[in-house]
Amino acid sequence: MRKFRFMKPLIIGITGGSGSGKTTFIRRLRDRFTDTEICVISQDDYYRPRSEQKTDKKGVRNFDRPSSINKKAFARDLELLLKGQPITRKEYTFNNEKAAPQVLTFYPAPIIIVEGIFVFHFKKIRRLLDIRVFLHAKENLKVIRRIRRDKEERNYPLEDVLYRYEHHVLPTFEKYIKPYMDQADVIINNNLHFDRGLEMLAGFLQHYLKEGRQPYYYEEEE
Repeated sequence: MRKFRFMKPLIIGITGGSGSGKTTFIRRLRDRFTDTEICVISQDDYYRPRSEQKTDKKGVRNFDRPSSINKKAFARDLELLLKGQPITRKEYTFNNEKAAPQVLTFYPAPIIIVEGIFVFHFKKIRRLLDIRVFLHAKENLKVIRRIRRDKEERNYPLEDVLYRYEHHVLPTFEKYIKPYMDQADVIINNNLHFDRGLEMLAGFLQHYLKEGRQPYYYEEEE
């Protein structure tokens, strides 16, 4: 059994519109560190069940509303991590029948990354963030990326993807995501690539760990 001893970890919030490249950016960032150095907790794993999602005027379920996320569970689990307690969560598979959900375990670490489209909008999450990072991209590029991702990874029909982008995704971005861009500490443009932004953030985190300003480790207990 792991026994954790720590001081407060560094909490980094990463957001951006759908198709801005958050998932790829975070995956490449996480690959540069060990599991004992960094923990990534995603808003996506806190989607409410499909049966609880509200529908629009055409009867299409809208998964792009703040209410589609169980924000209380999201905030609760983040606070548990801050207290040095591991958490478990059933993986959300975006209603993809071809994907089998796994039970995910998240362990505390000296750096915790909280990612998702509403991490700046949710007050309980926002107030815990030490650094806010916003990934930005042109709207036409985000549409193309969304089509590619939802068709290939989530098995969504093209017509459905386009309808949701116009009526759900874009209005949500304008109302709940874009207004917080001015509050970001770092804005990373991902029109062509995010390589420079990735190098900058990774370098800062490596320096942070090297400085050892936040002692953090665990011991194995019998």
